[in-house]
Amino acid sequence: MAEPLLKLDDLAVHFQVGSALAGGVKTLKAVDGVTLDVKAGECLGLVGESGCGKSTLALAIMGLVPPTRGRLALEGHDIKTVDRMATARTVQMVFQDPYASLNPRQTVRRTLADPLRIHGITDKAEVESRVADMMAKVGLRAEQADRYPHEFSGGQRQRIGIARALILKPKLVICDEPVSALDVSIRAQIINLLLDLKDEMGLSYIMISHDLGVVEHVSDRVAVMYLGRIVERGSWQEIFEDPRHPYTRALIAAIPDPFHRAAVTAKAKAKGEIASALNPPSGCHFHPRCPLKADRCVTEVPLLEAVSEGHVAACHFRDALPT
Repeated sequence: MAEPLLKLDDLAVHFQVGSALAGGVKTLKAVDGVTLDVKAGECLGLVGESGCGKSTLALAIMGLVPPTRGRLALEGHDIKTVDRMATARTVQMVFQDPYASLNPRQTVRRTLADPLRIHGITDKAEVESRVADMMAKVGLRAEQADRYPHEFSGGQRQRIGIARALILKPKLVICDEPVSALDVSIRAQIINLLLDLKDEMGLSYIMISHDLGVVEHVSDRVAVMYLGRIVERGSWQEIFEDPRHPYTRALIAAIPDPFHRAAVTAKAKAKGEIASALNPPSGCHFHPRCPLKADRCVTEVPLLEAVSEGHVAACHFRDALPT
């Protein structure tokens, strides 16, 4: 069996916040024991509400935030032993906000050419050729290369961000809410562009979103995250057609759906707001909001256990959820 392109084993990212003068130091458990893998050529959807740790996990994979514990391996090599430049050639990121993620003082040409030069490609003809080729791939014209970000629309800026992420020909691209800041009319265009580029360039994606409608459309597998933990993982069919964690059901219940999926019931909806990672609930983190809460949920941490082959859920009632 081929080695996964990316493998996380009990990965945690904790931050120390506060000070002794301001009431003491507390530990914020942004990511708390995540085990995942991404295979070559697949798209893994990572979903959850804002504040659940998705973006922090992405930064750890990029090598921008050091893990507190656990192992993160790219192509079988622990990221701690891999040169930072080599990591950048393997994994890149498309950011959420196309307005804030581009340097307003740089032209598109320089935005795309600088990564090539930093990574040792200094031949002017080759740089120009690759910049022009990448612009064409994302649907921009070569004559637009000398324009600045403010001269483009939001959708065009996100195309530039995608081009910048792909210019080094990485194997894995993390898309952190890539369409949430765009007009609804543009979102489908960008999602379809990402799918076309995935097939054309043989890419793997981690698609981070709180919008399950986007994730359902693009993902081969889906992982559901809540307060730093993965609570369910499986193929998109299993997650959307047979969810086995109450939180997954709550997310699906929030999708506007005229066809009324079986899981979309009043009982599926979660109560209240996500808790703070500075003071997470005991046992199952979701229990204060869960319609199925029992005494054991307050004291026992449910483990990710198999529902079926490839489908796991961390719920004490995963085999007996009401329909």
